[in-house]
Amino acid sequence: MGLRTFVSDAWSWLNYKPMMTAANGGQPHWSLAPQVQATWVPRDDLRRLAAYKILAAYDGNQAGELAVLTGNDAGAERREFGDAAVFVDTALAHLLGKSQQIVVAGAEHAGAEDHDPQAQTAAAVQLLLRGWAEKELLPLRMQAAERKAVLLGDAVYLLAWDPAKGRVRLRTFDPGFYFPVLDEDADPGDYPRRVHLAWEIPEDAERGIKARIRRITYELGPITAATRSTTPDAGRTDRDLVADGTGGWLLETGDVFLADRGDIERTYPWADRPSSTTCYLTDAEWTLDDLRHGQSLDDLPMDKARFRTRSDGEVLHRLDLRLDFLPIIHISNSVADGEHFGQSSLAPVMQVLDELAETDTDSARASATTGAPIIGLAGARAEVDRVTGRPRPLTVEPGTIFQLADGGRMDVLDTSGQLAELRARVEEIRERAAVNARLPAVSLGTVNPSDVPSGYALQLSLGPLDSLVDAMRLARAHKYGLLFKMVQRLHQAGQAEGWPAGENLPVRLAFGPHTPTDRSAVLDEVVRGVGADVLSLETGVRMLQDAGYPIEDAREEVQRIAVRRVETAPAGIRSAEPGEEQGATSPEEA
Repeated sequence: MGLRTFVSDAWSWLNYKPMMTAANGGQPHWSLAPQVQATWVPRDDLRRLAAYKILAAYDGNQAGELAVLTGNDAGAERREFGDAAVFVDTALAHLLGKSQQIVVAGAEHAGAEDHDPQAQTAAAVQLLLRGWAEKELLPLRMQAAERKAVLLGDAVYLLAWDPAKGRVRLRTFDPGFYFPVLDEDADPGDYPRRVHLAWEIPEDAERGIKARIRRITYELGPITAATRSTTPDAGRTDRDLVADGTGGWLLETGDVFLADRGDIERTYPWADRPSSTTCYLTDAEWTLDDLRHGQSLDDLPMDKARFRTRSDGEVLHRLDLRLDFLPIIHISNSVADGEHFGQSSLAPVMQVLDELAETDTDSARASATTGAPIIGLAGARAEVDRVTGRPRPLTVEPGTIFQLADGGRMDVLDTSGQLAELRARVEEIRERAAVNARLPAVSLGTVNPSDVPSGYALQLSLGPLDSLVDAMRLARAHKYGLLFKMVQRLHQAGQAEGWPAGENLPVRLAFGPHTPTDRSAVLDEVVRGVGADVLSLETGVRMLQDAGYPIEDAREEVQRIAVRRVETAPAGIRSAEPGEEQGATSPEEA
């Protein structure tokens, strides 16, 4: 008897399910998701897509239905009451906090008396980013994308310049459509140089449309130009070609040909040195009949491709986007440790969720026998059906009277004790799941506030949740900073009005507090710290903002406080300059 292949990868926590390792080599069951067995799907992505399918089934209370499809008939009786969705929504709520704020470093100092130009620029960029986020409904899109990240382990943002609206558009994609081409020798944390967004479009028999694949590819490569007849001179741009009419190489505006290296370089608005790299976009479709066996997503036949066109008629085949980066952001739910993809928040508790569903199923069965108990009668005369001549089944309902003969008796099967044990078992398993998921009962709303002995005990119970949220936010900090950097660059490339050229400013996404905070204690700390000159006013306002006070803009709040100080100051009293005392008439008197 041969041993089953042992598979250890980023989705090994699902190996206990036969549907995940049913096929040879540890590949998923063929009926789990038929589309993942298509020839165009890379073999390395089969288990990832199957894991997404299983997690989505748990989230939608369809795990039993999925088990039936994979050959487990007992799954039809599985009782699921949304425990997985509750865990996901709770983790999501604590991750995002009560609010999210775009913060540009140095923007809070823009109202200072020295009028630092860098601070003024930071404040302007912060205002532009917040305006863009409001127009693009960033909180709403974050809610959708981050829920996928918490549930599936991954989420994908796509940025694109919209000339009609004059701003960057933000879209979210299902991570099942995301196929990065990862270099085996590169660090898994490195940004890929080629990414596919691909999905299968089903057949439409009524319209006569065959099943097809759509693939959108973003790829970094050297800048190329269309050749006419001659080679351009070194340093010649397209403006020179138009001016002298020689009809040499056709270059984009601002591109420079280097004859000694044979490269074409371009200086981007956000860079201080030229670059020979650009991003190409290809958007094409193939019918399944066009594919030969063994052709995966990265090597589809280009001679069979049908390229899409842009609204202005531009064919989307290696279209130069005039960017030196891929405008795609991959969000990982966990801190990467040699893996490109993240891990679902349900990964540690999948088996516990199965146990909970099985116990709920047993509890439902016990409830049926407790509410409608099994009754045994001895010495009762059953009524006979005059048509069939057979005894009619006895029914028990309120007001029913049975006539028993001498020595007759009625026995009732009491299952209330088993039902009580099963209910206690359900609570025990649910508590175990909450512990393993690092979501304390108080965060799930299942604890009576009167049962908490003290605020300190409550704070200690929230310790695992704090570490969970810190790890999840750490995994996202760099990605959101990268997203806002790309937003700045795309506006620069599109020559949007008001966006400054030059190097991009560092931006971070500040999440609100995920647990209730003692706002009065924070306020007292800020008042004492600012009053004793151990905290600046800007830092104090930011602390109040993080504590949940309704302060939309820290810089504007600091300015309002400064104006209020001047208005309420007694006549003849002014704010002391550095090195002076209140009321001093000269530096010598000070």
